[in-house]
Amino acid sequence: MSRNLPLPMSLLSLGINHQTAPVDVREKVAFSSDQVAEALRELKDLPAVNESVIVSTCNRTEIYCELEVDNSHTLAHWLSCYHGMSEDALLPYIYQHSDQEAARHLFRVASGLDSMVLGEPQILGQLKTSYDQARNGKSVASILDRLFQHSFSVAKRVRTDTEIGSNAVSVAFAAVNLSKQIFGELNELHALLIGAGETIELVSRHLKSQKIGSMVIANRSVDNARKLADEIGAQAVQINTVPEQLERADIVISSTASQLPILGKGATEDALRKRKHRPIFMVDLAVPRDIETQVGELDDIYLYTVDDLKNVVDENLRSREVAAEAAQEIINLEVKAFSQWLRTHQSADEIRQLRQKAEIIKQQCIEKTLMQFRQDQDVDKALERLANSLTNKMLHGPTVELRRALNENDKDTIRFLQSLISTD
Repeated sequence: MSRNLPLPMSLLSLGINHQTAPVDVREKVAFSSDQVAEALRELKDLPAVNESVIVSTCNRTEIYCELEVDNSHTLAHWLSCYHGMSEDALLPYIYQHSDQEAARHLFRVASGLDSMVLGEPQILGQLKTSYDQARNGKSVASILDRLFQHSFSVAKRVRTDTEIGSNAVSVAFAAVNLSKQIFGELNELHALLIGAGETIELVSRHLKSQKIGSMVIANRSVDNARKLADEIGAQAVQINTVPEQLERADIVISSTASQLPILGKGATEDALRKRKHRPIFMVDLAVPRDIETQVGELDDIYLYTVDDLKNVVDENLRSREVAAEAAQEIINLEVKAFSQWLRTHQSADEIRQLRQKAEIIKQQCIEKTLMQFRQDQDVDKALERLANSLTNKMLHGPTVELRRALNENDKDTIRFLQSLISTD
């Protein structure tokens, strides 16, 4: 019962993210996939760390640990040293959460409530990858295993029971969703994507996930178009062939940096005649616009601009914010459930450690008594010595603590210690 005993083991999450640190700081403390295994081994060598998981994405770097004692300063020091930063330069950007707040934070991250784009689902896959890396490196045991498995089930429940991920909140995703609303299934359709920048890359990946039949990427630099096309299984063409490509296109999505329109009314009319007026869905995500306004006046053309989609995105974001409130209620309940499990688990560990200590004391007393018995062969004396030795050793800690409690008039501790010994 000494007051110098270490605090019970605790959970800790420590890190930085897009809300607390600019990109140049996040870049400095990011872990590449090749570094994670080595970093987990180093964490395992820290005296206070029992278990650890490292989560590192473009928007966050976080360390989840189960510790013997609260040793957050050691972790912050290790993180800065590992990446060759001064601790003073990193500390202003670091946040940390302990015990049930660490669980709450992870549940929010897994559910997409802590993401740059509210409700985005990619982070869950990234968490699962981080967990698998830690498990393969044998740096996960019962506490973090339970915590991460619980976070995965929380994220699934949030997705199932709320509308947090049901609406598009990027113009790229909104464009693809809108095409699905117009055509239904996309697997027999052909898409023409104009440009090869970040927005078109996102569009192409969303289309691929929706199993689009085929795609062509038209760009001024065919090499840039080919890099993206090779990744997603599309064809790359020169941008000046757009009028020819238009004849096959059921979906046209454009996002370039051109100062002049790329697609005009005349070329579109020619394509519609050759298509026998099968409709074309067009989305112009460029500013200035890539597609002439007059194109939208044609029958069988469904033309949307970036402003049209932005209105959809804004409305969807409002819907997600409402869903996030419901998701937070789910998380609050799940945090209570995990905290209850953690208390039960920790109490079992404490009881086991107490029994182990008692067993050590018992064996020491028995060995000492047997040694003395071999010398004098007196059974009564041996039993008395054994009883006295056990009593003194078992009561030493509680006696020291009881004196302290009496001096400080700590009535709760006094009553508790008195209850340990009952003559009933």
